[in-house]
Amino acid sequence: MKIPKEMQDKYDEISPMIIDFCDKKLNNDYKDICLRLLVKLCRKKPSPLLGGRSHTWAAGIVYAIGQANFIFDKTQTINMTAGELASGFGISSNTAGSKAAEIRKMFKIDYFNSEWLLPEMKENNPMTWMVMVNGIIVDIRHMSLEIQQEAYDMGIIPYIPGERALTEEKESKSNQEQPQQEQKKRHKQEQLDPGQGELF
Repeated sequence: MKIPKEMQDKYDEISPMIIDFCDKKLNNDYKDICLRLLVKLCRKKPSPLLGGRSHTWAAGIVYAIGQANFIFDKTQTINMTAGELASGFGISSNTAGSKAAEIRKMFKIDYFNSEWLLPEMKENNPMTWMVMVNGIIVDIRHMSLEIQQEAYDMGIIPYIPGERALTEEKESKSNQEQPQQEQKKRHKQEQLDPGQGELF
């Protein structure tokens, strides 16, 4: 999405903070989502970024995305406390949390809105796959490949689940067959060359 000309300086001021924090503490998926949220804040009219400190906005953006992806849950691969996240931007956890709440309300950011979820969270979120077909909400994973393809082309779902299932099935079958093929090959070699190793 294009950034309005009048907001470019603000974007250039906030984005390096987000990029630096994500590169050091999070990952590229977090970075991409946080920057996408920053662009949306720049495009909002009037942009709320025109008021408040840039450090606070940067922290609020990462905090909001982190909350939606359970970053404060110790069972997650990437996790940290609210204090650790906020201190990375030089502010308190209360300030970061308040700004994050403001941002979440603007864009309806939560676990049920797959737009703001990490890829692994999207896949495990049942709401990602709930699509309206002919006026009825269905789990598209149980629909035909044609309907899944159409939903994917429209950007409704992140990938075509039917195709992935077929690929995984083929890979599993291939992995099961490979040891059997190697065993047959060794057996055939033994039959063709039974005296190998007995030259004297």
